[in-house]
Amino acid sequence: MYRVIDFKRDKDNVPARVATIEYDPNRNCFISLLHYADGEKRYILAPQGIKTGDSVESGASCEPKIGNAMPLAAIPAGLEVHNIEMRAGQGGKLVRGAGNAARIVAKEGDWVTLVLPSGEMRTIHKGCRATIGQLSNPDDQHVRIGKAGRMRYLGRRPHVRGKAQNPVSHPMGGGEGRANGGRHPCSPTGVLAKGGKTRNPRSRSNKRIIRRRKSGRFQIRP
Repeated sequence: MYRVIDFKRDKDNVPARVATIEYDPNRNCFISLLHYADGEKRYILAPQGIKTGDSVESGASCEPKIGNAMPLAAIPAGLEVHNIEMRAGQGGKLVRGAGNAARIVAKEGDWVTLVLPSGEMRTIHKGCRATIGQLSNPDDQHVRIGKAGRMRYLGRRPHVRGKAQNPVSHPMGGGEGRANGGRHPCSPTGVLAKGGKTRNPRSRSNKRIIRRRKSGRFQIRP
């Protein structure tokens, strides 16, 4: 069953108690069930270090401690944050994977500069919300699946290499003996699989990138 996660954290100035910390089969970090003072219950992404019985809150006036969700304008520089909105009220879009955290490095006018886990540096409007702390389960990156059956438990079925298929089934199929493709790796429809850029060049958020995750060079914004 899918656990509905509260990515918006828009229930302001109502304290909540952390009732449980649970495993979620739909994501790699843990989740926490919050019991709000008014009786409502919501799931959130569990930050590292949060414990059952802790109190968390959201809003601009709450204390900047682990698990609290606040606008970036109210979070002191230097703190680690996760579940970051790209537009105010949209809900968290950035930094939602296990063990990840972004760091606030500067504030200037209406914009806050963050360094993301990938190394990318970008500016986000100060009205966007983020949750303080690093996400839980940082050891997820060390997990070894171990056997094919465990991937089946996760819903991933076997994958047949293109070079092992027949020529009518894949562009890289066929050949006498164990042929190594004979062309650059591609999809069954012939789309090249390596080296192509998949990011939309017309994305409106591109102009907010100061340093890209790969190049390490600062981008000159128009």
